[in-house]
Amino acid sequence: MVHLIGIPNCDKIRVTKKWLDNQGIDFELIDVKKEPLTQDELKDLEFKVGLDVLVNSRGTTYRNLKIKDQNLDDDQLFDVLLENQTMIKRPVVVFENSVMVGYDEEAFEAFFKEHNLMEE
Repeated sequence: MVHLIGIPNCDKIRVTKKWLDNQGIDFELIDVKKEPLTQDELKDLEFKVGLDVLVNSRGTTYRNLKIKDQNLDDDQLFDVLLENQTMIKRPVVVFENSVMVGYDEEAFEAFFKEHNLMEE
């Protein structure tokens, strides 16, 4: 099962859902506002893609928390991300052990074809 991690009212999540529906790809939306990722789940994503990829440093939450000025190390930034999961860059698409972050239709196609979820 494909997991789409984000928040439902996010524009990037909306267009990703529409793209997945148009391709006939079944997915489950994990709404991090209602069901935040556990520390282990977030740690797994960090391990697979890196904290720098996961954190949306251009988003409202990041700016409101004034993280840029705080000079946080990776452990501190991870803790802030764990507590403020709307700061996760969206969308996060997970299939089995593969993770993709950000909206990119060409990358989606390659990702899903590689996993035989789309026809060539």
